[in-house]
Amino acid sequence: MKMEITLLDGAIGQELVNRSGYKPTESWSTSVMLENPGLLDLVHAEYFSVGATVATTNTYAVLFDRLKGAGLQGQIDEFWSVATKAANGARDDHGSGRVAGSIGPLMGSYRPDICPPAQYAAKQYADIVAALSPMVDVLLIETMSSVDQAEGALIAACASKKPVWLSVTVDDDDGTRLRSGEMVSDLIPMMSRYQIDAVLINCSRPEVIGDGLDVLNSTGLLIGAYGNGFTRISDDFLQDNATVSALERRKDLSPEDYAGFAMSWIGQGATIVGGCCEVGPTHIAELASRIIKRGHVIV
Repeated sequence: MKMEITLLDGAIGQELVNRSGYKPTESWSTSVMLENPGLLDLVHAEYFSVGATVATTNTYAVLFDRLKGAGLQGQIDEFWSVATKAANGARDDHGSGRVAGSIGPLMGSYRPDICPPAQYAAKQYADIVAALSPMVDVLLIETMSSVDQAEGALIAACASKKPVWLSVTVDDDDGTRLRSGEMVSDLIPMMSRYQIDAVLINCSRPEVIGDGLDVLNSTGLLIGAYGNGFTRISDDFLQDNATVSALERRKDLSPEDYAGFAMSWIGQGATIVGGCCEVGPTHIAELASRIIKRGHVIV
C-alpha cells in the first residue's frame, strides 16, 4: 500500500561531536554551535540533500538545568537562536521541508529517576517551549523514559499552538517497556489527556523498536520511530555527569541494515521515520532510496 512518509534527519548532536573532533562534555554538542557555527549548517544541509524532509533543531540539551552545570546558562537564548536559525536556514535553502524543535529530558538522558515531577518539570520546560514555538513547525519531545517524565514535557508543549510529537525511549532488551521499567502501554491513559499529533520511539536499539510500535498502534495517533546506533546504554553512562564517551558505537549497523529495520517499522504502520544518535546521512540516504523503491511518497 502506498503511504506518505515523513523522513526525519538523523543524529544532530552526535554528528556535530563526531565531526568537530571536540571532546564530549556534559553539555554535549551545545558549545560546538558557537565555536564552529558553520558545522551545524552543513549537517542540516546534508540531511536535506539526501532526502530528509525535517530538520531537527540542535536544542535537545539546551535546557537551563543542563547548561548550568557547564556554566553556560547565561548563553541559553543565544544557543536557542543559533539552533533555530540554522535549521530554518537549511530548510529555506532547500526550498521545502519542516523544522522540528527538539526538547530533551531534564537532568540527563535515560535517567527518569532524577527528573523533577511532572508539574515542576513543566515549569522548567516553559522557557524552551516559548523560545522554540515561533521558530518551528512542530515541537518534538524526545527520549522520554517514563510516563511522568513525558507528561512534564507535554504539559508545557501542549500549552503552545504548535503540533506536538512525543517520542519515548524503550529498554534495550524489551521494546514493550520504557527505560523506567513501566510498560509502553502505561503511556496511553496519560497521553489521552493531551492534544498530541504523533507518538514515536527513539534512541533505542532498532531490534526492539517494533515491539513498542505494536503497542502504540492502538492509540490511533500517527506513529513513528528513529533508532540509535549504540551497542546499548551502558551502566557507566547512567552515572552522574557522564558524557557520550561512555557509550559505544555499533559496528554492525550499516546503512543497509538500518534501512531494513526502518522499512519494517513502516510495514507496521509507522509514517514518521529517521535516525537518532550514530545514525547519519548515509543511513538516511539509504532509507530514502528504500522508501521510494517501495512505492511510498516522502513528504
